[in-house]
Parts: sequence; structure tokens; C-alpha cells
Amino acid sequence: MDEHRAHTAWRRAERIRILSDRMVGIGPFGIGIDGVLAWVPVAGTAYSVGAAALLFAEAVQAGASRGTLAKMGLLLGLDTISSGVPLAGWAVDTLFPGHAMAAKALQKDIERRHGRPADLEDEEVRARRARRVGPRPIP
Repeated sequence: MDEHRAHTAWRRAERIRILSDRMVGIGPFGIGIDGVLAWVPVAGTAYSVGAAALLFAEAVQAGASRGTLAKMGLLLGLDTISSGVPLAGWAVDTLFPGHAMAAKALQKDIERRHGRPADLEDEEVRARRARRVGPRPIP
């Protein structure tokens, strides 16, 4: 599989992860479009199915392993099914980051085969260097 295509899928999965389940983060918890729309009948399910289809299509095009595809299918299926159940299902869908977990599974699969996208590695190196150097003292 083409490394460029795989890294494009990695970036798209990251966008879907953030939009769906992490637009607003509070510590380890987050909420995104999927959690908000979960409370709107039909719209929540439509968004959940659409985002799941995009993620799964990216995984197939990136050549993800069968195990990764199965894991993603399970996570995305649970997320989509929960969004179709009124009240209790909507609450579960708000709190269950299925899209984020599926996106991370795809990203890990891509990283195992192709490494992280180069531009992300550069950002991480700069961030580590900034933390190590720290603020400069005022004379």
C-alpha cells in the first residue's frame, strides 16, 4: 500500500476523531458532533452512519488489516446502534467515543506499517524541544 495514501487516511481519521468525539475536551473526556447530534432523532443516526462509513472507507483504502477492520466495525456498529435507541441509547452515544476509538485503531495500524506522517513527527519534536528548553529567565 502506498505510504502517502496511508498517511492521508491517518490525517482524515484524525479529523473525523476530533469532529465526532473531541471538539470540546475536558481532561480525558470529550464531546463532539456525534455526542450533540445523538439527542436529535434521525440526525444523530445519520451523522453516526456517515462518519462511520467515511472512517471505514479510509481504512479499506489504506489497506488496514482484517483485525483492524473487524475492531473498527464492532466499535462503529456499537456507536451507530446506540444512537438509534431513544434516551438511554442517546446518553450512551454521547459518552461512548466509538468514532474516536475506531480512528485510533486505524491510526495505530497505519503507524505499524508506515510510521506516523512526517509532519506530525516534526511537530512532536518541536513540542518536546520547547518543553525541555522551557521559558527563558528574565535578566
